[in-house]
Amino acid sequence: MTATGIKRLNWGCGAGVPGWINSDQREGPGVDLCCDIRNGLPLETSSVDYVVSIHALQEIAYSDLIPVLSELRRILKRNGILRLCLPDLDKGIDAYQRQDKDYFLIPDDEVKSLGAKLIVQLIWYGYSHTLFTYEFIHEMLLKAGFSRVNQCGFRQTKSSHSAIVELDNRAAESLFVEAVV
Repeated sequence: MTATGIKRLNWGCGAGVPGWINSDQREGPGVDLCCDIRNGLPLETSSVDYVVSIHALQEIAYSDLIPVLSELRRILKRNGILRLCLPDLDKGIDAYQRQDKDYFLIPDDEVKSLGAKLIVQLIWYGYSHTLFTYEFIHEMLLKAGFSRVNQCGFRQTKSSHSAIVELDNRAAESLFVEAVV
């Protein structure tokens, strides 16, 4: 909980960040809740003001997306916000079509050709199970019961919680979305 009494969750955190409830399926430094979200989060219904997830949702298989998004919605308070930072399929395709080799984070000693870099980045060495465009995540969030979905920019929010953007990273390759309960 923050000094102002805001309760916020960093879901899929990797290493935890001070001032957040940090949740990941793997134990690690600063991880407060080590669990698989597909089995539910050990948090009360309507108990969290906002949730942020940075490059974690793509590790969820398509068949589990709606249940996972529904679980995140369950723990959010009325008018709570879910902020997602996701790998952006459209940006990857655009870089590929522009022949922009510098866009891709994949080193030449891994793969050299532009097409190979596109594929390895999109599947991120096999960790990514789902790809995202704004239209796709918008549809999934509505199916999961969120009432409004907004595309946002890097470090920009449509919410009243200015600190919701403090975990944002990977601006060049990411899509930022906020959904309201």
